[in-house]
Formats: sequence, C-alpha cells, structure tokens
Amino acid sequence: MIVRPQYMNILKTYRDVPLVKVLAGIRRCGKSTILEMLRDDLRQSGVPEDHIVMQRYTSEDFSDGMTDKDMYQGIREKMTDDDRYYLLLDEVQEIEGWEKAVNSLLENANTDIYVTGSNSKLMSSEISTYLTGRYISIPVYTLSFAEYLAFKKADEPSPKMLINDYLRFGGFPIVALGNFDEGSSYQIVEGIYDSVITNDITRRHNIKNFDLFNRVVKYIVENVGKTFSANAIAKFLKSEGRSIHVEVIYNYLSWLEKAFVIYRCQRYDLQGKSVLKTQEKFYLADPALKYCILGFNPKSIASMLENIVYFELRRRGYEVYIGKNETKEIDFVAVRRDERIYVQVCRRLPEESDREIGNLLEIRDHYPKYVVTLDDLATGNVNGVKLVHLVDFLLSDAY
Repeated sequence: MIVRPQYMNILKTYRDVPLVKVLAGIRRCGKSTILEMLRDDLRQSGVPEDHIVMQRYTSEDFSDGMTDKDMYQGIREKMTDDDRYYLLLDEVQEIEGWEKAVNSLLENANTDIYVTGSNSKLMSSEISTYLTGRYISIPVYTLSFAEYLAFKKADEPSPKMLINDYLRFGGFPIVALGNFDEGSSYQIVEGIYDSVITNDITRRHNIKNFDLFNRVVKYIVENVGKTFSANAIAKFLKSEGRSIHVEVIYNYLSWLEKAFVIYRCQRYDLQGKSVLKTQEKFYLADPALKYCILGFNPKSIASMLENIVYFELRRRGYEVYIGKNETKEIDFVAVRRDERIYVQVCRRLPEESDREIGNLLEIRDHYPKYVVTLDDLATGNVNGVKLVHLVDFLLSDAY
C-alpha cells in the first residue's frame, strides 16, 4: 500500500478533535485505502486493535435493509469499555439516516469518527442538521502527479517522461498501480464511470430518458474547460432535433456534481471583486473520464492541462475561479486565505505567449502570476510573470 501523505497529514491534524471527519469523492479515488492507512497509523501509534472499528457498508450484508438504528447498534456492540474507540466507516451513504447513527455515536460514546462516501449525501450542503457544525469535510481527489510518480515508483524515468501518461491515463489509483495498455485502462475507468452513473445518479434520481442524459454528459465532457450554460446545452440539443427543458439540464449538472464526476468553477470579476453567476466552467474529476467516453485525441490535451492545474490548486486548498478582467479572461484565480495567485495554462509557447502573458500583465497587483505550459523551453520571468513547465508547477512547493 502506497501512503498518500497529504491526506494522512490532514487526518492527523484532526485526530481526537470532536468532529466527524468526512472524506468524500468520486468512486475508486482511494477513500477506502486512506481509511486503511489511517487504521495502520492508529495501530502504530499504540491504539489497541479492538478499539479500531472499521466497517464497510457496500456489501449486501450491510446495505440491504439496514437502518440507522441497526448501524448504531452494530457499532455499539463492538464497544466493550469506556476507552476511546476509533470508528472508520466506509461508504456510509448506503445506510438511510446514517447521520443519526453517527451523531449518536459522537454524543453518547467516547469516539473519534471518520466516514467516507461518494455521492451527494456526503456533500456539506446536504448533510442534515444532525451534524451541523460537528463535522469537517475533506475532499478526496484522484492522484496528484506527485502521488502518481510514487505509485509508479518513478525513480528512473524523469517526471517529464511520465507527464504524458498522467495526462492520458489519469490518476485513478487502480490504473496507476497497474501496467495496463490504453484499451484496458479506459475499460477500467469506464466501469467506474458506469458505476457512478448507475448507482449515484440514474437509479437514485430515477432518470427515465437515459439516452438524453448521456447526450448531455457527452456535451459537458466535450466542452471541459469552456464556458457554457444550461441554455447553451438546450440550444445545441435542439439543433440535433432533441427537446429538453433547461431545468432538467440544471438537475443533470447538479447530480453529476454531487456524484463528484464534475466540479464547477465560477467566474470572478477582478474589477468588481465579485463572483459571477453566468458562464461557468466545469472540470472532470479525472482526465481518463473524458477519454473513456470519447477516446483519446491529442488535440484535446489543452483542455486537460487546465483540468489538471485546476485540481492541483484545489488539492492545495485554494478556492479556484475563472478570472474576468474587463474583456480579458484569466484561466484561474486561486485564493487561499489572504494569498492569491493567477495562472494561465497553454500547451505551447511562444505562439500563445503574447495573449497569456499579456492578460496577466494587465492585472495591476503584486500577487504571483504564472504561465503553465508543456513547452520545455518555458523557463524564466517576463516582467514578473513566471513561465513554468507543467511538471515543475505540479511538483513545486513554491505556492
């Protein structure tokens, strides 16, 4: 098992803090393995084996008809004294009313509780009042490039040799740990995608017109990194002879977001210093989700560069926006407490350098500004704008 230090450090920070630690992300991004890492770390720090309760709720043994009372009672039966118990509860969303059980365990027993899940019931906006103010949400993503190198044990090949594989095959741990060809890799990811669509969206929301839903998903995937609206999707489908209400599209977008398939990136007006409600972008939880649906196309690399940079910024704790500076667009404005950075992403320099650098130079402040690219010649500094290769940006500790 390869440790993912970022998540372990977060969990150690909140160990024994009286909050439920909620790890949420797309299926197969590694949440269950993080719980296993936590269990091993608890053992190594001296916690007795019988005071670590690790329970998984995806098998039929537990999810079929189990109530929150059954869940609570099953865990309480394992707690035989008044010492602290560490509860590691995997995929709790399968249990209707799990929040009640977890809240009772938090209130009525000496516990430190960690839960994982992969759909909307684990999103902060939808956790019921039972846990209001009593939990910390920890988003879990597929592998960062640094983690990908660790999974590949990449001591010999240079990182720049592996960045193309990362772009092409993505960061699902099961793919990174194997040595699969392209067809097998995308088949695995397609299986993950189908599981999400079936279990977390189609069945849960009782979608009747599955073909139309799939066409909306395909439109989103085709337009990763581009601004569009629900109205734009409706007009496009109308041009194909399909009719769909805009409200239905809003629902589809929301459900995909709540299943952690897509992530919404809003626009930020740098002049008015406000978040705009129109022309958002959406990014995919992993690049391989695009290619397993559409097939790999080298021409789509540019949008996936943005996708990868967006999630790297998210992993590092930034709130990420598209920047609007009058008529100019900045790919990313990333804000973390009182810090801010601006990032432009492009495939090659110098043909794109005038636009990318020029847009950044028009921002009249002293926050760091980057142009991130795949161009091996991209080094140096142009009037305060740093030119950085994608690999160096992903592996840097400078921001």
